Amino acid sequence: MFRRYGGRVFAYALRHCGPAAAEDVLADTFLVAWRRLDDMPAEPLPWLLVIARNTMANDRRSRARRRRLSDAIAVWERLRPAANSVDHEVIGREVMLRALGTLTELEREALLLVAWDGLRPPDAATVAGCSLRAFEVRLQRARARLARAVEDEPPPHGTKITKLQGAPS
Repeated sequence: MFRRYGGRVFAYALRHCGPAAAEDVLADTFLVAWRRLDDMPAEPLPWLLVIARNTMANDRRSRARRRRLSDAIAVWERLRPAANSVDHEVIGREVMLRALGTLTELEREALLLVAWDGLRPPDAATVAGCSLRAFEVRLQRARARLARAVEDEPPPHGTKITKLQGAPS
């Protein structure tokens, strides 16, 4: 079967893709045909060409998926912040923890409900057991005090302190 139809399948593949890819299509086509030998019709050429067409379509889809994945990874790489060394991260966390320690318990709770737990102020006020206005005042004071505490204790040169979500700019 390969000797009889291989050249024609190769020519078909060559019309649709380059020589190296056509060789791969030819090999894959006859591999599939061999596995599905029981399905082969009396006149196998159209069947073999359909297998070749499907093989090329699968390859195009695979290349498109790889390209989309590569593009997505490139976007994530551009968006990813520059990595700090582990010691800088530890120092930055230590500074942030000390700054959090300067807050009152109510201020710390307000800040962490929003920044750590991701609650919106109305929901966080419910959790804190106070009115929305009282919660917003606590949160505003916590942000301001945290910013001052971090500014008062600058980290060593080159250390990046990751700002808490909801912390003041």
